[in-house]
Amino acid sequence: MFTSSATRGVTTRVNTRSLILRRLLAASLAAGFLLSAPSARAQTATDPAPAPSPTPGTPESQSPTPPTTDSAPAPAAEVPPPPPGAEEKLSDERKRSQWAYVGTTVLAREAPDPTAKPLKRLTATVPDTESPELVLLLSQRTLADGAVWVEVRLPMRPNNRTGWVPRHSLGSFRTVTKRLVIDRRGFQASLYDERGRRVWTAPIGIGGRRWPTPQGRFYIRERLVIPRGRLRKVYGPFAFGTSAHSATLSGGNWGEGVIGIHGTGSPKLVPGRISHGCVRVRNASIQRLRRLMPLGTPVQVR
Repeated sequence: MFTSSATRGVTTRVNTRSLILRRLLAASLAAGFLLSAPSARAQTATDPAPAPSPTPGTPESQSPTPPTTDSAPAPAAEVPPPPPGAEEKLSDERKRSQWAYVGTTVLAREAPDPTAKPLKRLTATVPDTESPELVLLLSQRTLADGAVWVEVRLPMRPNNRTGWVPRHSLGSFRTVTKRLVIDRRGFQASLYDERGRRVWTAPIGIGGRRWPTPQGRFYIRERLVIPRGRLRKVYGPFAFGTSAHSATLSGGNWGEGVIGIHGTGSPKLVPGRISHGCVRVRNASIQRLRRLMPLGTPVQVR
């Protein structure tokens, strides 16, 4: 058994052995992976595509029901819908942003219309990890018939897609006042508060030229505790799952090529182009970021 901890002490017990075995089986069928083992050969951008690996973490909360512990901010006060035809901005992705858990399976569509082109099927949990699924909220629109739709950032490929879902498919709106900026050229990541003050910064490792870390606007989708043992020696003690996806690799972690922000077993390789797309941070820095960065935090990769 393994105890996964929330940000301020709330714990949930999960059967890690069965979860890891299931992920190993799933990963054996995948074509590649992103949170790759930091061997000397894996750090070069000239290597062939990596072999599959298991999903390297356990969600801080395993309950499919959106948690209301300190692992997530309390729901924000509900904003009444705008009058018919009006649109309201929900996030500026700098000083104040809002997110919500996905409450039920729903099709995100290209426009706020039940007949518009579907873009992605969202479910209440993230595939494989079983973390509660969430989306970053961009705007809210009330139609002439009174139906309320919300524009959200989508965790999908291609990156930087947005779509519309009915308001009733989402849980309570929650507010975050931080943002993470990842500077690929400078090999540095920085966390800012609502006043624009930098409250955390660290050198980073990013994807090699064949497996680049994608550019764009994303958000923190998961917080994952890495079990002690072999996986922790590779990925460090903690990982954040983001809504970003590799443009060149699929399979492996989460089965979708999800980009993560995690620790490392090879701190001397940081900074540099050392991964297959994920962002690697030295372990002391990822532990501090764990205390500072909540779910739903906007992420800008530039």
